[in-house]
Formats: sequence, structure tokens, C-alpha cells
Amino acid sequence: MYLKTTFSSLKSSSFLVITLLSLHSGYGKNTGNEPPKISPESHFSKLIKQSIKGKVLDENGIPLPGATVVETGTANSTATNIDGEFEITVADGNTIEVYFIGYKKQILPAGASMTIRLEPDSSQLEEVMVVGYGKQSKKDVTGAVSQLNAEQFKQGINISVDNLLQGKVAGVRVVPTSGEPGAGVNVSIRGVGSIRSGSTPLFVVDGVPLSNDDVSPGAANVGFGASAPKNPLNFLNTSDIESITVLKDASAAAIYGARGSNGVVIVTTKKGSKGKASFTIDSYLGMSKVANKLDVLSATQYRRAIKDPAFDHGGNTDWQDVIYREAVTKNNSLSFSKATDSGNYYVSLSQMDQEGIINQSNFKRTSGRINAAESFLDDKRLKIKMNLTASETTDNGVPTSDDGGSNGQLIVHTLMANPTRPVFDENGEYSNFNMNAHYNPAYLLSIYEDETRTLRVLGNLETSFRIVKGLEYKLNLGIDRSIAERNTTIYPNITDLNPKGRYVQNNMESLSSLIEHYLTYEFTASKHKFEVLGGFSYQKFERSGTTFSLDGIADRSVGVSPGNNPGLKGTQTGVAGFAQENELQSYFGRANYAFDGKYLLTASLRADGSTRFGENNKYGYFPSFALGWNISQENFLKESKIVDNLKLRTSWGQTGNQEVQNKLTKASYALSGAEGYYLYDDLELVNGISVTRTPNPDLKWEVVTQYNAGLDFSFLNEKIYGSVDYFNKTTTDAILFIPSQVLSPTPSVWVNMDGEIVNKGFEFMLGSKIVDNDDFSWSVDVNGATLKNEIKDLPVSEILSGTISGPGQSGVLANIYRSGYEAGSFYLLEHLGFDENGKNIYKDKNGDGSISSADRQIFEGALPNLTYGLNSQMRYKNFDFSFSFIGQSGGYLLNNTGLNALNINNLASDRNVATGYFDSGANPTNAPQLSTLYLEKSDFIRLNTVRLGYTFKTDKLQWMQGINLYITGQNLFTITDYTGYDPLINSPKSSGGNQSLGIDYASYPTSKTFILGATLKL
Repeated sequence: MYLKTTFSSLKSSSFLVITLLSLHSGYGKNTGNEPPKISPESHFSKLIKQSIKGKVLDENGIPLPGATVVETGTANSTATNIDGEFEITVADGNTIEVYFIGYKKQILPAGASMTIRLEPDSSQLEEVMVVGYGKQSKKDVTGAVSQLNAEQFKQGINISVDNLLQGKVAGVRVVPTSGEPGAGVNVSIRGVGSIRSGSTPLFVVDGVPLSNDDVSPGAANVGFGASAPKNPLNFLNTSDIESITVLKDASAAAIYGARGSNGVVIVTTKKGSKGKASFTIDSYLGMSKVANKLDVLSATQYRRAIKDPAFDHGGNTDWQDVIYREAVTKNNSLSFSKATDSGNYYVSLSQMDQEGIINQSNFKRTSGRINAAESFLDDKRLKIKMNLTASETTDNGVPTSDDGGSNGQLIVHTLMANPTRPVFDENGEYSNFNMNAHYNPAYLLSIYEDETRTLRVLGNLETSFRIVKGLEYKLNLGIDRSIAERNTTIYPNITDLNPKGRYVQNNMESLSSLIEHYLTYEFTASKHKFEVLGGFSYQKFERSGTTFSLDGIADRSVGVSPGNNPGLKGTQTGVAGFAQENELQSYFGRANYAFDGKYLLTASLRADGSTRFGENNKYGYFPSFALGWNISQENFLKESKIVDNLKLRTSWGQTGNQEVQNKLTKASYALSGAEGYYLYDDLELVNGISVTRTPNPDLKWEVVTQYNAGLDFSFLNEKIYGSVDYFNKTTTDAILFIPSQVLSPTPSVWVNMDGEIVNKGFEFMLGSKIVDNDDFSWSVDVNGATLKNEIKDLPVSEILSGTISGPGQSGVLANIYRSGYEAGSFYLLEHLGFDENGKNIYKDKNGDGSISSADRQIFEGALPNLTYGLNSQMRYKNFDFSFSFIGQSGGYLLNNTGLNALNINNLASDRNVATGYFDSGANPTNAPQLSTLYLEKSDFIRLNTVRLGYTFKTDKLQWMQGINLYITGQNLFTITDYTGYDPLINSPKSSGGNQSLGIDYASYPTSKTFILGATLKL
């Protein structure tokens, strides 16, 4: 789970050192993997000689410069050159020994021409962790930090970086908002710490913190509800990523201050490796289909169920088969990398084309990257590094939404469509359902277009200058620029949804600029080791957008689309725009101290000033402290043959959350006719000014205080390894929009709420290298986390959220935040079953003899109390095989799809119904009613990915380093009792800016995928 020190630095520094050592007659202390000290006289023990030429390669087939080649039993030795080549003369029949720091020694019979491939020796490498503003040796880390390298990422089709974490890190929950290509993903670390929307961790890419704001606009409501913006992390090519580090506790994340309350995810992209230049081509083809079709009545079953023969239209249609398809994904990427003695570079180009499993939906991305680093002056005193990536994405959507209302959306109409209706009528036209708020789903696809085009560029320039030994100045300049346009069209049609057609264009631009200066100082005095960091950061965020719409547009068959020629036909309406900016100015510092490699101390402080907060609380201060004890370095364990590493960690710290809208602390005004007056005799109305937002200059940051205690361990030469952590994470000063005081100019005001949101639990990771030899290796790790979430001392009686969609559900909310319960619990009527006539029976909580909203009760929430993942990697000779399981238990989902699209009432209105509801004995006249009838457990276990690969030997091909063919399966099966498409889902159904949790509303289904691919290294 941790990134090992890259071999490039070892290779470059080792080349000169080992070459010089090879000229001497002896070596230092024999550690078992160093050349033995041999008497020179033994060099003449044999008179018959043979000349040997060869090449030494690393595990990836890259030449190793500076590797030592020794004739066994002699002092006769040489070192490989920059291309890994060597030449040596040895006694006939003797063996040679090959050494390189960080690799296992090899003893081989001497041959005329040899190609020698070395294997890494993990026991000699010091593992390095990427942390905020630097790196630390793993043994010196005191915070709760988890790190993945590229080999540990989630396999399969992963459009965005957040998907790579799924099931890999304890305490990190990755939940998609839908299965649509490019859709948003909810990432939470150690629970939900805010009532408002805004629990996403801070993502930092190559030293540039990204804003959590959307970079593309949402789709306008043209009849099906509004659609959410696309995932802002889609622009990164996941093949370019070298490692991902997750900072989970406050000690690790406090260096990012006001943006670290939800945790921090640090993404590091690839760079060149020392040795021969590497050219890599990776290409795969994927086939996807819907992972799970919902069980609805077939045409035969429907005919038996209905009472009215008029509902039998003579057809036999599986509407899910009509709308869903087998989709194809094509991905091609190439990269070129190399490192020299003074620098390195990495260049890549990638193109992805993913079809969605719903007709007409797809995602396309073209991206490029250049990473380069170079050093100058004496002994690399000045270093300059550049990271630059650019991407263009095109998303084509379908008429799905999160707030379809009574009109529904595509998935709703697909599921409720009468299976006896044909897709086409006798004239070959789409059959017209002629119903209110229910339409032929295939026809809806034919009249709808939704395209989002986004261009994004992210880059930064880092310079470092070593002033004196140990003291280094660093400058980081970054920029993140994006431009997006979304065109949403419903063409003239025969429904009651904008029958004359409507076109809406939304445009958005964003710019983030960053400048950071900081000094680092490292020095060692006897057993004391100090590392000090201090710096300044300034980041400015600018966003703007425009929108306009056209009504009465031309038919789809006439001319070109309005996205290309909006002036063709139509009346312009709805012109609007916005422009915002905010700034963040910060001072930060950190000190690390280690005594004798045993006792560790870390302290940090960040002061953040934000334009988002009031004049009285512009700055927030976020401290942290952590202690560590390397128990395994104590004398009573240092020589242990069982315990390799045993470290105890404990930490305390505070972080902030500034994810609120701009200008909340300032008053807002609007011109209003209701506040106007008549000034002259002509009775012309003069608009007055009304207050639309009450100012609150005391508004300040949400604060998260977190305690953490952890234990890291490894035993039996790292055969068994892992960690255990306990955390207690408490949010205070939560920012909420609540009813204002009497005589306030507005009914509601933004305030810092008294009360707490508490998340606490345990995290664990346990791994084992079960087998590790030349021909066969097998490692397994399992990770998991428990979670207990509770709201405490809320100053208001309750806060409701979780908008429910469907006929008769206007204004109905399903989530409740109340003291003593977990965040986002469900507030529902309790369904007790059906009477002898199939009528619903609800619990009369207040005993007044009638059922109303006053009878609602609080039920278990959406947050699972246990999440886990299991990962296994095997290698047998040239074969590699890996698989991954994920799962959760203790959580619940509200099946809004069942309530809206598949309730029993559909049988009385020419619509289809879920088989489960029909078999329950419910009466078709039952009206849809939010209750525990639609509350289901979200427990599941899933085979998330499986991969089988084979690496072909290419030793005889000098121009090829290796080729790997692989087959990958993704989302192959799920064991669950949940009756919806996917138990791992969360539709964004917030209300008033407050988070919704655990609502599944007719989401775009997830897919099952098989991939065939090849990776070629030249």
C-alpha cells in the first residue's frame, strides 16, 4: 500500500560509487547481499579463461547502470555501463555474482553472452510516503496515511481518479451517483462531517490543490428535470498516475487547513526512470452491458395481472432491452519516458471512447501530458520541474435527472412502460402512448440531445534552490483553467413536454491560480533528526457563466442542430449570467523531530484567510500534534527475528471546511415590484429594493477536531503486515441556513450552528505475502472500517432533506437530521403490511386514529457501519492473476425508483409494476406513499474486478522490453437483497443545500464489463 523509493535515484547515485568500489580489492561488511571480501591471490587459481559479455536489467527490462559483476571466489569484478552492459574475463567453468543496491543477488554460471534480470529486494528499500508539501520515510510518519501505487489501483475502466480508490483504502468510501459514463462520484473519508453538501475531500494533483467546484454546467430542465454536472476529475488520464496518497487524520491533513476537514487525496503523476528510454503502448477494448435488470412484469404476466382488457395493447416488449445496449469502450494510450543524470521527462497521449449502456450516451476524452525536470549549477543546486496536462472531454447524455418530478425521466418511463405496448406502430412510427406524464422511452431518446464539451488545462512550475546544505527554497506556480459548454435540446414532439421544442445553452469558465513559497530545513545532530517547513500560499478562484434558451426551434430533420446554429429558428428567452471570485491566503508550518529513530514528534499550524467569510472571522487557525514510537527499534525488539516493524502513533488536530457559497456573509439586494411605489400621476410603477440575504459578518469556518491512535506492524520478514487505527472526528460550528430572528429582513440566515456531528470508528488493514519465490508469488490484503455517526446538541428540533420524486410527492422529504440520530436518517411512516383487501397498513404512532405526516418515525440511516475490501495478487512464472472484492453492511437505501416508477398503483393506470410489489398482494388502488415499504438494506458483497495476464518473454528481441496481454472483468456479480439496480448508489437529492443520503432515484444503471487489452514496452 506504500510507494517504495524509486530505483532511479539509487541507480544514478550507485553508478559512480559501485564503479569505484569495484576497483578496490575489498568491500565493506558483508551483509549477505554485498560482494564478499576475497583475497586477490585466489584470482590466479585457474589459468583457463573465458571472456563474457552481458547486460543487466531490472524487473521491467530496463538496463541497470552501475551494477557490480564479480567472479565468484575472486576479487575480479567490473561494473555495468550506462546501458547496463558489462564485459569480464573469468576462469572457465566458474560462476559470476551480480549485485545492485535494492535488488536480490544472483549467482549464475558464466556464459559467452548473458542477459541477467534482477528482482527487487524490498528489505533493502526505505519506503517513502508522499505527504503535504513533501515526502517522509514511512518509518517517520506519525499520521494516518495510506498510499497506493499504480499496481494497486482498481482495475478495469476507470474514467476518473476517484474510482481508483474503490475498495483499496480503509475508511474511504467511493459511491457513484449513477452508472453513466463521466457521472459524479461521492468520496467520503471517515464518515459524513457536514450537513450541507460539501463532504468531498481536497484533491491535490502534483502540488496543485483543485477546487471542488464543478467545471462544467448542469443540464437545463427541458421536461425531464435538471441533470447534474459531470465529474470534474474526468480530465485526468488515469494511466498517467503513479501514486495516490490519502491523508485521513487531522495530523496529516492539517497542513491544508481550511480545506482538510474531509481528508486530502494527493495524486502524483509519473516521471521518467533511470536507464534506457521507455516507450509504452497500452490499448484495450471493453464490452459492457447492464449488470442487473430490474424484475418487472413480462407481457404474459401483465396480461394475467390487469383487470381492464383495454390495457392490453397486443405487443410483447421488454423495454429495458429496447433502451439498454451492449456498449463498446476503446482506449489507446502511449507514453515516453527517460531519466538522465540531471533530470527526467515523461510524455503521454491518450484517447478514450466509452459508449454508455443506454443508447446515445457516451464519453470521449483526448488528453496529453508533459512532465519534465532538470537540474542546474553545482551538485544539482537548482532544480526546475514542470507538470502540464490538457484534455478535451465530450459527454453525450440521455434524458435522466435527479428531480424528474411527476413527469419522470427516461429510466422511470422505461420501467413503467406497459410490456404489451409495441415500440413502433403499424406505420413504422414510434407508438404514441397518448398518456399524461408517461411516454414511449424510445421516442424520448429520439427527440433529445445533451452534449457537454469541456476543455481543461492544469499545470504547475516548481523550482527549488539549495541555499546551503539542508536549507532549500521552493516556489510553486500553478494554474487550472477550464472552459465548458453544454447544449441541451428537446426537439418539437407529440408529447406535452415542450411540444414546440426547446434549446438551452449553458457556458462556464473557471480559472484557479496558485503561488506558493516555502523553505525546508533538514539537519541531523548525533541521534537527533529535524525537518522544518514554513511557507506562504495564495490561491485565487474565478468562475463565470452564461445561459440562454430558444423556444419553438426547428424539427430535428431540418437544417443543423441549434447547438451549431442557434439562429436557424426560435424565440430567444431566459438570458442570464454570473461571475464570481474568491481568494484564499495562507501561512503554514510544520516541524518533524526524531530521536534515535525511535521517538517521533510532528507539529503543524496553518492560518487560512478566505474572502468567503465575515469581516470578524477572516482567518482560521488549524493546529495539529502527533507522536510516534518505533517500538521495533528498542533494544528488546531490535534483534527480533519475528518483529520487523512495530510503531505506535497518536495524534490530535483541527481542520476546516470552507465549502460554502461565495458572498454568504454579505447582504444581497434585488429590485422588486412588490416593494415598489407609484411616483407620478401616470401611475408608472417604480421598483423598490428588497433584501434577499441577511449579512452575517461573524460567519466562520466549520471546524473538525480529530483524535487518532494507530498501530503499524509487520512480522516474519514482512510476510504479515498491516495497521489498526481508532478515530474520533467531531465537527463543530457547522454552517447552516436556518430561520432567522424576529424582525430580520429575510426569513432565513446563514449561521454557525451550535452542536456537533461525531464520526468515530476503527480502521484496519491486514496483508500477507503468503508465497514469494522466483516462480510463484501470492499476496492478499483485506481492509475495513467501522463507523458510528451521531448528531449531538442540534439547536433546532430538526433539519429535513432528501427530496422525493414522483406523482403526489411534491415537497416530500425523506432524510432528517436530529440530535441523537445519525446524519441523514430516514423519516418515514412505518409500513406494517397489507390487510385482507391488500390495502396498506401504517403504524398510527400518535394514536389519533388517522394516518398523517405526524405519524412519521426515524429509521436507520444510509451510512453503513462496516465497509470492507479484499484484494489478491498472484504471479506464476509469466502469468499474473488478481481479483478484488468490496462490500458493506449496516446501511439502508430508500428505493425512490420503486415508489415512483414501479408501485402497485401502476396496474390501475396502464403502466407496469415490479414483480415483488405485485406478488406482495397489494391492492392496485393503493396510492404511492413514502414509507418503510420502500426502505431496504443496502448490504452487499461484490466481485469488483478480476484480471488475468500473461507476459511474453522478449529477451531475444533487443528492441522490445516486454509485452503483456490481459483480460479484465469488472463488476462481475453482486450478492445483495436490494431490489434496485445497485446497492452502491447515492442520487443527489439535496434540499436547501443540505445533503441527502441513501436515496436511489431511477439512476442510470451500472454495467458489467469485460476487457481485452495489451501493454507493449519498447
